[in-house]
Amino acid sequence: MKARGVFITGTDTGIGKTFASCALLHALRAAGLRATGMKPVASGCMETPEGLRSEDALALIAASNPPPSSYMACNPYAFREPVSPHIAAAEMEVEIAIQAIEDAYDTIAMEADAIVMEGVGGWLTPLSGNLRANAIPQMLQLPVILVVGMKLGCLNHAQLTARAIHADGCELAGWIGNRIDPDIAHPKENLATLQRLMPAPCLGVLPHGIEVVSAAANLREAADRIRGLGK
Repeated sequence: MKARGVFITGTDTGIGKTFASCALLHALRAAGLRATGMKPVASGCMETPEGLRSEDALALIAASNPPPSSYMACNPYAFREPVSPHIAAAEMEVEIAIQAIEDAYDTIAMEADAIVMEGVGGWLTPLSGNLRANAIPQMLQLPVILVVGMKLGCLNHAQLTARAIHADGCELAGWIGNRIDPDIAHPKENLATLQRLMPAPCLGVLPHGIEVVSAAANLREAADRIRGLGK
């Protein structure tokens, strides 16, 4: 059976893509799938004796079963500077290539039933002079799940990102609300507005301050959606 893959993007950077991706991995595992995470491009990585390591990628690996065969399979491009990937890559004299990401994806697909690939930044984050983050799901033909950071401005950001995903010819499989701001005004009304305006279903809402394993229970619908891919 071919691995079912999904690309996780967000309405912005810092809105909980990694948290949602890890929770989704746990939900997929609870549904009986071998689920493995990927973070193909990461900035702001830490120096270790084994080389540069991304905290996000390490969290995805910890949430995976089976784990990737190597760190590089999960995170083929790790950069030191905590800046946009195209700047961080230029600082290290590296050119990001889609082929290397596809090769890593194929390596993981040999062992996994489902692959959760977390993007970097937002939908149009630059990876190089003429390459953006949206090129990854386009090339791999992956459906997209959008993580919406529930905060002031999320209604506009979510709709704009959904529109861009469709304009780029990608499938928006659904969206996940993440309560990153516990003090957001009128949370129920904002959620209801998103459910009415977004052109794809809500696949779960993650409360603020919940542990990642517990959050998996909120993403059963997302796991079911991924289970159904390719059937």
